[in-house]
Amino acid sequence: MSDAFLGYLLALGALLCFTSGILVTKVAASRINLGLGFLIATTTNVVFSGLAFLVQLGLRPEGLQWNVHAFWIFVAAGIFATYFGRWFFYEAVVRFGPAKASIFQVSSPLFTALMAWLLLGERLGPLVVAGMVLTIAGLMLVSYKPGFFAGRDPAAVGDTKHPARGYLPQSILVLGLGSSLAYAIGNFLRGSAVRDWNEPVLGGFLGAACGLLLHLAFTPEKRELLQRLRAASCSGVWLYALLGTFTISGQILGIGAMRYIPMSIATLLTLCTPILVFPLSHLLFKNQEDITPVVLGGTALTLLGIFIIVMR
Repeated sequence: MSDAFLGYLLALGALLCFTSGILVTKVAASRINLGLGFLIATTTNVVFSGLAFLVQLGLRPEGLQWNVHAFWIFVAAGIFATYFGRWFFYEAVVRFGPAKASIFQVSSPLFTALMAWLLLGERLGPLVVAGMVLTIAGLMLVSYKPGFFAGRDPAAVGDTKHPARGYLPQSILVLGLGSSLAYAIGNFLRGSAVRDWNEPVLGGFLGAACGLLLHLAFTPEKRELLQRLRAASCSGVWLYALLGTFTISGQILGIGAMRYIPMSIATLLTLCTPILVFPLSHLLFKNQEDITPVVLGGTALTLLGIFIIVMR
C-alpha cells in the first residue's frame, strides 16, 4: 500500500467520522443546550483519545520516543483548532445560523495550503489546484442557502440603539473567517508536528486536553456546570458523548492523513461532509433537508474535484 493511498484512506475515515458527528448533533442539540453539549463532547474527546493512546502504548513493542518540539506544536494546534476554531464557529452558528457559518469553513484548506507553501515549501500541481477549486466551489453550492447575503438585523445582538456598536467582532465575515483561519492554523500545526513525530493519537489527545482546559478556564458560572449536567437529559448526554467520540476519531484520522498526503488536501477531503450529510439527513430526518438542483450540481462539482485530486 502506497503512502498516498493510505493518506486518502485515513482522510476518508475522518470524513465518515465527521459526517456521523454532524448527524448526531442534529439529534443531540434538541435535548441539551449547545454550550453544555460542547463541554460534554470536548470532555469525551479527552477521555476517548487518552484511553486510545494508553491502548496503543500497551500494544506497542517499543516505548514512546519523545519529541519535545512536536509536543508543543500539538499543544498549540489545540489552542487554535479545538478552542479558537470552535469558539468562532459556534458563535457564528448561534448568531447567524449553521448555513452561513459552515460556508466559510470551505476556505480553510486554502489558508492551510498557503501556509504550507510559504512555511514548508509544499507545492501543489496545476491539476490538484484545479481539483481543489472545483471541490470548494461545489461545497459552497451545497452549503449555500437562500438569503445568505441578506442584511443583518441589529436586534439579533440586542443593540437597537447603536446598531454599529460591536458590529465588526459580531459580523459573519469576522466570525466566519476567524473560524476558518483558526482551523487552518491548527491543521497546519498538526500536519507539521505529525511529520516530525508520528503520534496522531497523542496529538489528538494533547489538542483536546488543551481545548478543554481553555474552555473551563474561560467559561463563566463554572459552579453551575455540574448542577446543569445533573439536570440534563441522560439521552442527550450520551448523544454528545457519542459526538465527542466521532469528532476526536475524525481528528486523529485527519492528523494521520496529513503525514502521507499534502495537508491542504487532507483538510479539504475531511470537509466534504455536506455531500454526505444532505442525502443522509433527507433519509434519516425525512424532509428537513431539501435536495435541490443547486445541491445536486454542487455535489457533482465536488465529486469531480475530488476525482481530479485523487486520480491526478
